[in-house]
Amino acid sequence: MENFKIDVDADGIALITFDVPGRSMNTLTSGVMAEIPQWVERVKTDDAIKGAVLTSGKASGFCAGADLGDMASGMLGGADLQAAYDAGWRLNGALRALETCGKPVAAAINGLALGGGLELTLACHYRVVGDSPKIQLGLPEIKVGLFPGGGGTQRLSRLIGVQAAMMAMSEGKSFRPSDAKGAGIVHEVVPVGGEVEAARAWIRGGGKAVQPWDEKSFKLPGGDPYHPAGIQNFLVGNAMLRKQSYGNYPAVLNLMKAVYEGTQVPMDAALRIETRYFIKTLMTPQAQGMIRSLFLSKQELDKGAVRPAGVPKSDPKKVTVLGAGMMGAGIAYVQALAGIETILIDRDQEAADKGKAHVEELLKKRLSRGQIDQAKFDALLGSVTATTDYDLIKGSDLVIEAVFENREIKAEVTKRAEAQLAPGAVFGSNTSTLPITGLAEASVRPEDFIGIHFFSPVDKMMLVEIILGEKTGEAAIAKSLDYVMKIRKTPIVVNDGRGFYTSRCFGTYVAEGLAMLEEGYAPALIDNIGRMTGMPRGPLEMHDDVALDLSVKIAKQTKEDLGDQYQPLPGWKIVQTMVEDLGRFGRKNGKGFYDYETKPKKLWSGLSDLAPVRINDSTPELVEDQKRRLLYRQAIEVARCWEEGVIDDPREADVGAILAWGFAPWTGGPITMIDQTGLKAFVEQADKYAAKYGDRFSPPQLLRDMAEQGRTFYGDFAGKQKAAA
Repeated sequence: MENFKIDVDADGIALITFDVPGRSMNTLTSGVMAEIPQWVERVKTDDAIKGAVLTSGKASGFCAGADLGDMASGMLGGADLQAAYDAGWRLNGALRALETCGKPVAAAINGLALGGGLELTLACHYRVVGDSPKIQLGLPEIKVGLFPGGGGTQRLSRLIGVQAAMMAMSEGKSFRPSDAKGAGIVHEVVPVGGEVEAARAWIRGGGKAVQPWDEKSFKLPGGDPYHPAGIQNFLVGNAMLRKQSYGNYPAVLNLMKAVYEGTQVPMDAALRIETRYFIKTLMTPQAQGMIRSLFLSKQELDKGAVRPAGVPKSDPKKVTVLGAGMMGAGIAYVQALAGIETILIDRDQEAADKGKAHVEELLKKRLSRGQIDQAKFDALLGSVTATTDYDLIKGSDLVIEAVFENREIKAEVTKRAEAQLAPGAVFGSNTSTLPITGLAEASVRPEDFIGIHFFSPVDKMMLVEIILGEKTGEAAIAKSLDYVMKIRKTPIVVNDGRGFYTSRCFGTYVAEGLAMLEEGYAPALIDNIGRMTGMPRGPLEMHDDVALDLSVKIAKQTKEDLGDQYQPLPGWKIVQTMVEDLGRFGRKNGKGFYDYETKPKKLWSGLSDLAPVRINDSTPELVEDQKRRLLYRQAIEVARCWEEGVIDDPREADVGAILAWGFAPWTGGPITMIDQTGLKAFVEQADKYAAKYGDRFSPPQLLRDMAEQGRTFYGDFAGKQKAAA
């Protein structure tokens, strides 16, 4: 076998070491799944083997789950349904053979076990895990549009009860070792390095080779679906899942169906039920889009798929951050975690110290969770120097400017910082809206000037948007990508333009909410429809979050720059009045479209005076139409960005939209949504909206041409990749 090694000790205990060659992490490849039945058969039939311990041969973890790239290679091409079912059953059948082999098998979990990795251990009779805060155990498949398909829905429900299992699976929750033991997912937590010996000790002590659910006396924890208590899990759970997903994710509904039906029958039948629902989910456009964007494309971008070829790899050791506000301090924090010496500069020492205090606050959270020890805490905090002294910039490989969105201030700090930089060092502006080419005019080295746009809060938002100015060189692009990869964020590279890609397209969502408000839609209706699209919040809520006064400042700057070409957005006067006359700036000062003084927040009662309500009642048809309206408006702007050359890679467009502003993940991203809708159908609907709401919905000529020629974005991209290969 290539992926498993078997060593039998003097006690007759087989140590099965899982180690996929050439991989940094074990995954369930097609080769791995083909070999599991081989070693299960040997354990079962070899009289010299009394029991087995399964562990990982990699320091990186136990197993990260199924190889979705392997799985998707057939799926995205339109796999035959029967063949897909047979492939899905191959793992489930192998794991069922494992737990019924008649000999005790223990899993010595010496690293993270996620998805199919955890499902593999659940088929073992005993589970021992190392006591490390770095180890995670969970079934996160829901995050890529799937649900556990290797027995997880059935075994976890029988282990910890339907309610706890459904919550864990529908949220994609990960457990630390002690929490997993408390929940009943593992049997024992031992010091790191002692997992195999503890598993052996269980076998030597007479470990039982029968799973609880195969015992005649087994009862489902919490009651089965027809038990007075058990039925509540499905009556209440159905409503909770609907609230959580708004019906956008087939995986959520199919997960509940698999659990509901599977827990009523013996395990062999239950696993076949799970496989059928898993394959049904796998074939949905939602799952295909999410797997491609949130797993395959993201993985490619994380590994530098768009990095210029031929530029030597760089490793930034020292980076200066100009501006110690929440954004600058957040950047300093992620740099410290990545082992980068950080100089944090602000206009006065008090402001700089305040920024470092925020870094300290975030590090204390990691310390309290056991993710770092005191020595590591001290070293990380010590790597950040808060100062006003620009001389300390000397020796920096990169400078990130994160000061106010004001051209004059940015120009001043650019000149001061560049005076200290060595040739080849990169200057990156964290501006969210101001064109990079214009900002680079203050630079004496525009080939090393670039946009490096973070999202707030930096410690949680995983995307970084790299923006190219007209004179930005390939070396600066490569060094910026190396930096983003080092701090473990996902990079996308876009060309210059007002608002670039993310800010420009995100703005259409909040702007369309304003248009609906001006048309007389009730504010609650607008935000409820927004959430029902799959966006993280409604457009009015989100506008409050980004700050209404910031919108006013950006609008004024845009008007100043564009002059007579400036076109105010629908509903703009409402926001201007709220900010300039009423001092309502949004969440940051406790009053915007919502009042935040009490919890939960409430819609501001005075809003109806500025925007009288004329549409207060909804129908399913109206809701579906307005959901589509909000999504189409964003997707049309993405297509315009493509036509204008702001973005030219569908992976970056989709991943960037989902990670930056929360574009409905179930769609796979705006480009996937257009492709899956069909260019012809998308253009026809967009034209209807343009006739009703205005030219902002008019599809660009690019979409009309593609519709006429029967093309798709991903089809064109695949052709380019093939030609370049």
